[in-house]
Amino acid sequence: QVQLVESGGGLAQPGGSLRLSCRASGFTFSSSTMRWARQAPGKQREVVATISNSGTTTYKDSVKGRFTISRDNAKNKIFLQMNSLKPEDTAVYYCNSIVRSLDYLGQGTQVTVSS
Repeated sequence: QVQLVESGGGLAQPGGSLRLSCRASGFTFSSSTMRWARQAPGKQREVVATISNSGTTTYKDSVKGRFTISRDNAKNKIFLQMNSLKPEDTAVYYCNSIVRSLDYLGQGTQVTVSS
């Protein structure tokens, strides 16, 4: 079955960095578009970064220049390097993919940006 397992969240100070990882299994990872999404308390889930199977990336405007999404097809993993973190980046971050028309999320990893 499809599994997405995130790791790497935690507490960071404003201006700091964190790197998230997601290990995928149960589908043809190398052919799939992958996303990082986040959900803050009381807010809707939003996609912050997308990487296509060919490596094309897109970002939400508020994270452009600060976040970088990448993938390692040999290890079935995606990553999110987050720099210059802001308190408004605080959220649960999810690895996300649509597989056979179904929307899959991992269990999420908490990112808290606070001094």
